[in-house]
Amino acid sequence: MDKLAILTTGGTIDKVYFDAASEFQVGEPVVEALLEKMNVGFEVALYQLMRIDSLDMTDQHRALIRQAVESCDAEHILITHGTDGMVETAKGLKEIGEKKIILTGALQPAAFSENDAVFNIGCAIGALQIVSSGVYIAMNGQIFDSSKVVKNRLKNRFERTP
Repeated sequence: MDKLAILTTGGTIDKVYFDAASEFQVGEPVVEALLEKMNVGFEVALYQLMRIDSLDMTDQHRALIRQAVESCDAEHILITHGTDGMVETAKGLKEIGEKKIILTGALQPAAFSENDAVFNIGCAIGALQIVSSGVYIAMNGQIFDSSKVVKNRLKNRFERTP
């Protein structure tokens, strides 16, 4: 992989404390800084599309994400996204062509000392280098076909569907 396009949309991965009442808001994308710390050996192009919680995502937001993916010249695309709307967005990216697209996020903000952000991003980037063209979700140490996955809110993880 020579070039990776990263499209950021917000979600828990980018959440930060907003005020003394422990309220959170979506902050600046964290993925680029994380990759710099890991000293990756490929070109990274970051495109911040929006900074929202996926529970607030509308069809118009998803259309913007699809348009950005379609117009992107990179073959490998990583989308950071909130976990609650990730599956729906992934389904809307089907049949884009010969691109390899993986959505990932975090169940805890990257700003927390104990989080799954770095693990999920690393898993997604590794997978992007070996998957066939298509749309996938990388969460909880697994790569899921985006048409065969659900978020199990009770267990706070993603799981395959039949």
